[in-house]
Amino acid sequence: MAIPITSIQKKERTPDEIKQEKLVELQSLMAEQDQALHKILEITGELDDAGIFDALKAMVKAKENLAKIAVDQASREPVTNIINHVLQASSVMSSIDPAVTGKLASSVKSGLDTANLHSHNGQKVGIIQLMTALNDPDINRAAKFGLDFLKGMGKELGKE
Repeated sequence: MAIPITSIQKKERTPDEIKQEKLVELQSLMAEQDQALHKILEITGELDDAGIFDALKAMVKAKENLAKIAVDQASREPVTNIINHVLQASSVMSSIDPAVTGKLASSVKSGLDTANLHSHNGQKVGIIQLMTALNDPDINRAAKFGLDFLKGMGKELGKE
């Protein structure tokens, strides 16, 4: 019969053994990925020849000066105006129903296509043609939409 195990001894690896295992693992990995390593070395060589690494090194050394320049440029009035415009426009756009925006966009596209199709005929429009054109349901619908738009815009402009 076998002798029962009464204690388990854990083998502690020395730092040199750990280092040696990592080196063996790295060697096998390099042997497996030699094509990829060659490509990486070629790319880094090209970047070094182009002076990219020198530029990056200089940028890292001058990071405080670059940050100051970036903050100074971003705090200029034209830049802050653009940021405020974008924020206001995004606020307005987020409050509009996307279905309405989609319908309006497709209507504008259709109107532009139709106008472009008939813009080269050279005919003048008279007063009587304008009056009779309002009887056309499509033109009447667009004119009413435009008038309603102007009314809503005028109401908002009248608020303080």
